[in-house]
Amino acid sequence: MSPEIVTIIALVVIFAIATFLPINMGALAFVAAFVVGTLSVGLDTDEVLAGFPSGLVLTLIGVTYLFAIAQNNGTVDLLVRAAVKLVGGHVAAIPWVMFFVTALLTAIGALSPAAVAIIAPIALTFAARHGISPLLMGMMVIHGAQGGGFSPLSVYGVTVNKIVAEEGLPSSEVAVFLGSLFFNLAIALVLFFVLGGRSLLGRKVQAEAVPHVEHAHGTVVRGHGAAPGPAVGGDDDEHVHPDVPQPVRFEQILTLIGLVTVAVLALAFKLDIGFVAITVAVVLALFSAQQHKGAVTQISWSTILLIAGVLTFVYVLQEAGTIDYVGDAVIGLGAPLLIALLLAYIGGVVSAFASSTAIIGVAISLAVPFLLSGDIGAVGVVVALSVASTIVDVSPFSTNGALVLANAQDVDRDRFYKQILSYSAIVVGVGPLLAWLVFAVPGWL
Repeated sequence: MSPEIVTIIALVVIFAIATFLPINMGALAFVAAFVVGTLSVGLDTDEVLAGFPSGLVLTLIGVTYLFAIAQNNGTVDLLVRAAVKLVGGHVAAIPWVMFFVTALLTAIGALSPAAVAIIAPIALTFAARHGISPLLMGMMVIHGAQGGGFSPLSVYGVTVNKIVAEEGLPSSEVAVFLGSLFFNLAIALVLFFVLGGRSLLGRKVQAEAVPHVEHAHGTVVRGHGAAPGPAVGGDDDEHVHPDVPQPVRFEQILTLIGLVTVAVLALAFKLDIGFVAITVAVVLALFSAQQHKGAVTQISWSTILLIAGVLTFVYVLQEAGTIDYVGDAVIGLGAPLLIALLLAYIGGVVSAFASSTAIIGVAISLAVPFLLSGDIGAVGVVVALSVASTIVDVSPFSTNGALVLANAQDVDRDRFYKQILSYSAIVVGVGPLLAWLVFAVPGWL
């Protein structure tokens, strides 16, 4: 049996076992990466470990550690109060503020995961405090990041426009940007009403109407992610109601400076957000070591195991040539519109587990031969492939989805994981088709 087929079978087996048994999928994926990689693909262990997503792991550790400290010392509550005032206390406006702020960050050049890493913890705190669906809030942040992600200044936009230019295809930077923005905006509008946004209309934040919520920071590794466990290391007595005015403490001022520092260094100077976040977290911990001695236990370790294991196996899948194998089979069909649809699905499915930036390049490159023939609108297909390959970043196996999962508060993580997975399955199943219908089929681009 060829390595390509073996890796596909292994992927199906991993999902099946993790669905029916309480075993962390990341652990299963590490085993599959080792067994399949060495026995079928012909890799040695060092080559298998080359696929370990160290950058993503460091980002998850650094960001969740930093925001655990910010949560413990009340800084996140301080930000919550400020943001509530910003929207005049209108609860329904809060998800949209998060959508557009994240879109703005990516549009001006921020990496999508960097923007989500900064906004998601604050947004999910809003969700926990004010009775907003955490799934709604988390997905609004991700779709906002993807909506702004194809501006000519952004990483996605630069990547797509460069490939298009090098291949001599017709191009429209504005069409790619606005296509992604309005597509994600439309999805966000649907989500808002489907996930309880209608009940938020007319509501205003009032301190006496929002109960205090105790935080369960610890996690117990089981199943896909983590279930709620006992609070570990956090001092809940120091948490105050986010809507009751409280004096700003010196430690909170330092934390705010730290958060701004992370944003500036990661977004403006392009420094690795994982290293920056963990550095700032350690500096803050030095000022109050005893209070934050348990913050490390608040890092979502089970989520990190889940993501790291799956992405390591995806690397083995890529090394086995499975993506090229599937791509070659699709190109052999010959019908341009059908090829565009299948490439959109390949980009969507693979991107749900792997780097969106890399997959966009692969999908567009595979489409070049029939786009050059002029039998189909090149710009429309490029927009469709771009959108299809990025809207699936809601997946809990992508960086953005993992950040939302890791930063959710007051939820059963195993249940929340399944909610995100179910939503991402819908997006993967329907999103590429809609992108194809809107942008590729009409031929107006």
